Order: sequence, then structure tokens, then C-alpha cells
Amino acid sequence: MQNKITVVGAGNVGASCALYLAQQELGDVVLVDIVEGVPQGKALDIQQAGAVLGFDSKIVGANDYAASAGSDIVVITAGLARKPGMDRLDLLKKNAEIISGIVENVKNTSPDSIIIMVTNPIDVMVYLAYKKSGFPSQRVFGQAGILDSARYATFIAMELGVSVKEVNAMILGGHGDSMVPLPSYSTVSGIPITELIPPNRIKAISDRARVGGGEIVKLLGTGSAYYAPAAATVKMVESIVNDSNHLLPCSVYATGQYGISDLYIGLPAKLGRGGVTDILEVNLDPADKQALLNSSEIYQKSIAEVSDFV
Repeated sequence: MQNKITVVGAGNVGASCALYLAQQELGDVVLVDIVEGVPQGKALDIQQAGAVLGFDSKIVGANDYAASAGSDIVVITAGLARKPGMDRLDLLKKNAEIISGIVENVKNTSPDSIIIMVTNPIDVMVYLAYKKSGFPSQRVFGQAGILDSARYATFIAMELGVSVKEVNAMILGGHGDSMVPLPSYSTVSGIPITELIPPNRIKAISDRARVGGGEIVKLLGTGSAYYAPAAATVKMVESIVNDSNHLLPCSVYATGQYGISDLYIGLPAKLGRGGVTDILEVNLDPADKQALLNSSEIYQKSIAEVSDFV
């Protein structure tokens, strides 16, 4: 039976997700958006691209959730995007209201689905989705660490002049300025970058990765990144659909790992058919461990600010 994947939000991120999902033939795709005509038009455009690119995935657009009923996976990208000078946390209450309404619809139409949150601030919005849905935490998690790590890997490859295919990078923590790059767990063909790049350059690369999204926002002038965020999200979907158990940094519900509890934060997680199959604890040096705890405290405060929606 073909997988059914719904993408909520037909903006740049959502539409790019829908294209990549269809192109990889991971399932039939439903693109949902409140703006009449937009999801239908983009779905038809993507369907026609299949005749050129050679994919047969079915994709439909809709303005309500009836078409999405019985979805296996629901990707939520809807919400307000950051503008120049706006921090992710500035989006908090505006997007909390939007996400609350979406999750109620998903809960009613696809009660057995896996929810992947993409809307910012991700670590807070995914906690809200977890609480509002009542789904097990294994079926509700957020995309962030894969994107942050991809940016880190890109900058490492640029620094060393090597193929990015040889780079494996790891960033944990919240999806914001408090994220925690891990140089000792970031490698080029298995060699830690601490053996290849001097400390001052590692710091510069790590700092650039932390503000990687903001750099793109400033360059664009309006809107924010969407190709890489969509690709990172589809990587998660692929791991679930194919039961690949890829080890990926995701915003997952911590239950004591790294000294963090009752909070969504970026940690190394295995994704399989049922969602999060395991959260791995690796040894962190004291500075990185403290940075991860500091990151978690920031989001603990943000969750308190949206308590009305929970």
C-alpha cells in the first residue's frame, strides 16, 4: 500500500518538500494550505514536473483536511517566516496559535500519523504539537538538527576544499543561536575536523553555522531558506518510510537524556517506521554538555510563554 504524506503549508518550504517527496517517490502527497488555489496550483505544477523528471507519485492540493485523512506522515511547515532582525523566538505566540489549529485537524483526520514539525521556533512548536495531539512522543518530533548540521558540513567542506559527500557533521541543542556544534563528532572521511582545521577556524565555522539561517534571511531581504530545510525534512521522511533507522539530529522529547527532561531539543535519534526508535547519548566534553543544558533552559522558558496554548 502506498504511503500517504501530507504537507501542511504550500509556501516555499512546503512546496519544496512536496516536490522532493514526489521526486523520490516516497508516497502520494497531499499539499494543504488555507489560501484557495495555491496548493492546487503548486500540486498540479509538481505533477507535471513528473513527466519531465520521471516520477509517478500522485500529488493533490487542498484547502481543508478531508483530502489528508488517513495520512501516515504529516509534515507541518505552515506559519509565519522570520523577517530581517526577527529572532526565532519572536515568532512564538503568533505561530503557536496557527500550530494549535493545525494539530487539532491532524488529530481528527489522521490519528495514527507521525507529525514532523518544521515551523519555527521548532523546539517550542513541536512541544506544543505533542501536547495538543496527545500522540506518543515517538510520533511527534521536529526537523532542525539535520539542517543545522548540513550548514555546518557545507562550511567545513568549503574550508577544506573537499567534497561535502565526505563530511559528516553534528549539531545538537535548540534550533537557534544556542545550538551546539560538535567538532569532535564532525568528520571528513572519518577524520575528526579537530585534526584538520585549526581551533580558531573551527570556532569561526561553528559561529557561522549558528547564524546560518539568519545569514540567508539577510541576503534574501524577504523570507527565509527553503531548499535545504525541505531537503532535511524529506531525509527524515525517507528514513521513516524505508524503516532505515538513520541516526539523525532531530528535535525529540527528552526523558532524562543528557540531564534534560520534559522538553524537545536537538539530540541524536534513530528514525524508523514507528518514528523515533531510539535517542542516543554520546559522551560530551563538559563545555559542550553545559552548552546543551543552557540551550534547553532557553526553550524551557519559551514553553512557559505558550502555556496558554498547551
